[in-house]
Amino acid sequence: MIRELDVQKVTETVSRLCVSANIFLNEDIKTAFAEAKEREKSETAKDVLSQLLQNAEIARESRIPICQDTGMAVVFLEIGQDLHLSGGDLYAAVNKGVAHGYETGYLRKSVVSDPISRLNTKDNTPAIIHTRIVGGDSLKIIVAPKGFGSENMSGVKMLKPSDGIDGVKAFVLDTVKNAGSNPCPPIVAGVGVGGTMEYAALMAKHALLLPVTAKNPDEFWAGAEKSLLDDINKQGVGAAGFGGVTTALAVHINVFPTHIAGLPVAVNIGCHVTRHAEEVL
Repeated sequence: MIRELDVQKVTETVSRLCVSANIFLNEDIKTAFAEAKEREKSETAKDVLSQLLQNAEIARESRIPICQDTGMAVVFLEIGQDLHLSGGDLYAAVNKGVAHGYETGYLRKSVVSDPISRLNTKDNTPAIIHTRIVGGDSLKIIVAPKGFGSENMSGVKMLKPSDGIDGVKAFVLDTVKNAGSNPCPPIVAGVGVGGTMEYAALMAKHALLLPVTAKNPDEFWAGAEKSLLDDINKQGVGAAGFGGVTTALAVHINVFPTHIAGLPVAVNIGCHVTRHAEEVL
């Protein structure tokens, strides 16, 4: 049986998620702030983490954005193969939802129509949309507003197979070190290893959707995540760049098979308000 869903529902949901993701900090991030505060020895770092928690609470109570950079809307759609979307174009419905959410939520509109002429589109569209076909008849929508303080610090590198895990780790650590305080730490580092150039970047982006406490199911890659997190936090950048042992809250690595001649690696950095909200229709 094929289930039918009107794309107007998609528009309504995307609009709601754009506002929610920008106002309500995810609970796993807030918990990570509180736990990091307990680990910190630096009073300055403790104070910064306290202010981040206070900022999140003010945003929640006052219904205002957690950060002034309300990001470019990145939308992930997981579409059940037994679902028929009716009533219009799916991508148009998503963009209509983004425009409505950013307008009614009084969110800053940061998208420009051309990378060089840089005229603002005035409604934060178009969104970046990624689709995946899955089993079932439901539609999962994830809206992840991406600020560019952190996006600008991200990177992709095509390593040689002989570079191995040491090369992967070195690239991740160099990327985070060169970022310094620019991505508003404590960060979440999403890492993609394998596939092709663009797929490694997509995996790194998708890794930012994982809960802070998530671990790679493969023991080898879980060990790499822990090792990288420890080494990043030894760099001493700290919360907001004021020092301490909390430069990163988590490192998440997604892995995919690749070509015999390649070892693509991507690092997508999420700031201290690594945001996403989701709903299943």
